[in-house]
Amino acid sequence: MSYQEKKNIVSLMGSLFIFGMYCLYVFQKQSVGSIDSTDTFRFWGAFILILIPVSIVAKIIITIVFNIIYRLTTNEIEPSFYDELDKLIELKATRNSYYVFILGFLLSMGSLVLEMQPSAMFIILIASGLVSEMVGGITQLYHYRRGV
Repeated sequence: MSYQEKKNIVSLMGSLFIFGMYCLYVFQKQSVGSIDSTDTFRFWGAFILILIPVSIVAKIIITIVFNIIYRLTTNEIEPSFYDELDKLIELKATRNSYYVFILGFLLSMGSLVLEMQPSAMFIILIASGLVSEMVGGITQLYHYRRGV
């Protein structure tokens, strides 16, 4: 397995772990009965605004730890360049990720049109962000394995 494949696998697992642990933490602190009360927008706004920096910091830490472990186990350094293939794969993964997120965004707006609870819109929006990140990572893995 190449460095890029290992990096993508660690990134995918890290994203799932971060999201899962954050959701577990937040929903344990939040009482079940008040999620759909008048504080719905405050709760979901805080959920998203805190998730973003927590996710960024955790991914930076995971990347640093991965690079240290990779260097110790293989005695190789991280490749310091991206060639045209890497750029093309990254562009295709970004494109697929955007498509999935836009679809999720449209579904979340559709939930409001169908007069569902506002929390359904936020759940769909957050889930589409996670799924779009997964699709981007899986697309990169696919193209590194199968080629462009």
